[in-house]
Amino acid sequence: MSVAAATVAGYLGRRAAQKERVRILYRRALKDTLNWAVHRHLFYEDADLLRARFETSKHVEDPDTIDRMIADGEAQYNKWRHPDPYIVPWAPGGSKFTRNPTPPEGIEIVYNYGREDND
Repeated sequence: MSVAAATVAGYLGRRAAQKERVRILYRRALKDTLNWAVHRHLFYEDADLLRARFETSKHVEDPDTIDRMIADGEAQYNKWRHPDPYIVPWAPGGSKFTRNPTPPEGIEIVYNYGREDND
């Protein structure tokens, strides 16, 4: 592999990593916007504003500038992240997660109650 090909491969790898970081940042920010919005129509307005903020930086080509912008965006996201995000009740950390834990050892559960053999 020549030096030019290695340079291009390194550049493309860096750009792919940057695109992935931007995608993850956008998804996190969009999901967190839903935590702040009380009603869906408010969420749609905030989501449009968030999308517009990402779209304004779409034309930037310098990798160092992109890295700086991503770092600034992640810092701003961490600063404004919701302190008590919504968690689906049956997901880990939700209010119903492991609500009915497995019974202790030695407790027998009869699933065919009322249909036992009368032997």
